[in-house]
Amino acid sequence: MLRSPSGRRLNAKISSGRAVRPYGRVVLMGGLGMLDGAGLELPYSWMMRNCITLRGQWMYPPHAALLMAGLIGAGLVSLDQLEVTAFALDDANAAVAHAAGNSGPFRMTVIEPPRSR
Repeated sequence: MLRSPSGRRLNAKISSGRAVRPYGRVVLMGGLGMLDGAGLELPYSWMMRNCITLRGQWMYPPHAALLMAGLIGAGLVSLDQLEVTAFALDDANAAVAHAAGNSGPFRMTVIEPPRSR
């Protein structure tokens, strides 16, 4: 099990890295330890004995948003599971109040600019 430097258990996604077979690959993505937070204490001897490859990346490459937009535009990625509530720019305060009370996975509150004619 991977533990943070303070000894606290890290979440299951990171702990599952120990389930990798010999000669396997562990990929970390995101911001663990960013902004001077707790880092990640790695089981060095286990990694070396099992020839584990470790890769890490902060979020995604800069061009990923354009690629994702292309997949959505081509109909290859469905956004049907998203619950989007839209507000006009003039209703920004109502949008903020709505977002505060209606946050959660797949739920979004957006403020739309006026549409050009």
